[in-house]
Amino acid sequence: MLTLYHSPMSRSSRIVTLIEELGAQDAVTVRTVGIIRADGSGGPDAGNPHPEKKVPALDHDGTVIVESIAIAQHLCELFPDAGLLPPAGTPERAKCLEWLAWYAGVVEPVVVAKFLKIDNPGFRSNFRGWDELVARLSGTLNARDYLVGDSYTVADLIVNSLFRWLPDLVPDDAGIRAWVERCNARPASQNTMARDAALATVE
Repeated sequence: MLTLYHSPMSRSSRIVTLIEELGAQDAVTVRTVGIIRADGSGGPDAGNPHPEKKVPALDHDGTVIVESIAIAQHLCELFPDAGLLPPAGTPERAKCLEWLAWYAGVVEPVVVAKFLKIDNPGFRSNFRGWDELVARLSGTLNARDYLVGDSYTVADLIVNSLFRWLPDLVPDDAGIRAWVERCNARPASQNTMARDAALATVE
């Protein structure tokens, strides 16, 4: 049994989108829980199995998996027919995992630093900065439509989740803007945004 613990307008929204992209809506139960929001509202939910009461958390037959990248890869492997994660052992698979690792290990720290106005030489030597982040995306997306090969993958879904959540950060770059529009126009993305908006109103 698969249960995703989700809170609207949060990092778990991208996993809800992924579930629909995988065609796994009937196989994964999505349970809405409360979380502590960035503005201090909300609070920990006793029904949330995440050890830090964050989202997402995925319960797979009693084993709780946290961290978006781990959950995304696991779900793609459970539902391979959707083709969102290239086959194991291929260069395309390695590139897809590279983008996922880059998102978790570089993009999120750089974005947090940007918002907190942190400009520390030690930080920059390890993670680089916003300009380097944009340059890497631009170099890829001005050459092709998606991050890996010619088709949409879980890498596009996860990396674009930054811009779906924070649209004001979309750079003034033709390739990146076109890619963001393609990703956000997908029915699964549109459906998640609509459901989240409805759930947030109820909250």
